[in-house]
Amino acid sequence: MNRLFDRIFQTGAPVWLCPFRPFFLLTAAHGVLAMAAWIAFLSGLLPLPDVAGGAVVWHAHEMLFGFAMASIVGFLLTAVPEFTGLPSIPRRRLQVLVALWLGGRLAFTFSGALTAWPAALCDLALLLTLIASVAGPIWHQPDRRHVAFIYNLLALLAVHAGFYVALLGGHDPMPWLRLSIGVLMALIIVALSRISMRLVNDVLEAQGGESAPYLARPPRRNLAIFAIAAYSAGEFLLPGHAVAGWLALAAAAAIANLLNDWHVGRALCQRWVLIPYLGYVCMALGYALIGLGRLSGMEMTSAGEHLLVVGALGLAVLIVMAVAGRMHSGWGLDHRGWLPLGALLFVLAALARVGAGTPYAAAAATAGLQAAAMLWIVGWSLYLAYSLKPLSGPRPDDRGGCDEAAPVVEAATP
Repeated sequence: MNRLFDRIFQTGAPVWLCPFRPFFLLTAAHGVLAMAAWIAFLSGLLPLPDVAGGAVVWHAHEMLFGFAMASIVGFLLTAVPEFTGLPSIPRRRLQVLVALWLGGRLAFTFSGALTAWPAALCDLALLLTLIASVAGPIWHQPDRRHVAFIYNLLALLAVHAGFYVALLGGHDPMPWLRLSIGVLMALIIVALSRISMRLVNDVLEAQGGESAPYLARPPRRNLAIFAIAAYSAGEFLLPGHAVAGWLALAAAAAIANLLNDWHVGRALCQRWVLIPYLGYVCMALGYALIGLGRLSGMEMTSAGEHLLVVGALGLAVLIVMAVAGRMHSGWGLDHRGWLPLGALLFVLAALARVGAGTPYAAAAATAGLQAAAMLWIVGWSLYLAYSLKPLSGPRPDDRGGCDEAAPVVEAATP
């Protein structure tokens, strides 16, 4: 235990070699601990937390701006230097960002006693520091091909600020959390379009070029993002209105159209292609559930939103962390069975949570919630078990910092 503590908390520890290392560890650990606490609250094993906005707001906020935000910070602070050819952020700033993230989680958990002000200051300072760290390098690129990340981060900042304004003003903050789901879905599309260009074409090349090179086509991607934004704005401005149902169906159709880029023959069956593909399937089905529920008069918004967060977001975070976390720590891609098993657990968790949120399963809702939570916890525990050493230990090669591993081999396993 002391060796693990020293490995993580010493200033020169390997965990500080690259921004994804501490933030990917925090993502998975938070996914386990926050969900375990939530189930303990629902089961009566722990008293409901005295938090600003109530326990449901705490749960939703921590999944979106705790779990998801940690993965976003780790990914962007690693990807942007790779995109732009500039050095990574200084280690001291990385430690400040980690402290802000941790401070936000603790402050929000104890916001009943502290008020929401400390959490707001930490969370918004985290986003502002992230934007300040990546906006300049992205904007000054000649082609500005990655500028969509800046727009997404500014949208997240505005939504998170709106959440805290509502919370501190005594208003319902849930519409802002629902709006943030749309921003995160758009960010997933932007991020996966970059990652998939590498992953899918690598698989196609390994299979002998059996299909045309894969392209993440901007028109389809932009249409899907526009449709998601239209639904999110419609639901925010006209909550419960039928027009939001039609817009949700339009978003589902646009995302299903985006899937046509992924139909590349046998390569679709490979884990590196199938996992993000299933994330898009969950995204399309989530918006379809919301739309059908709204237009049919059956309330399935919660079920659809959980399919978006547990399924689409969970799978997207998993594949990003499994690829970037291994490649940029020097180990190469991991071809062991834990990764497809983890993806399967998140798909099953999403389906169990959807079942618990539909009108037909009201009697078994508690069992569905518990099953979904346990599958989620096991999935991220699995990630931690297989990723702790690569993320917190030294590189196995002679490269430094965030350098990508040498050409992928299957033998590098910690």
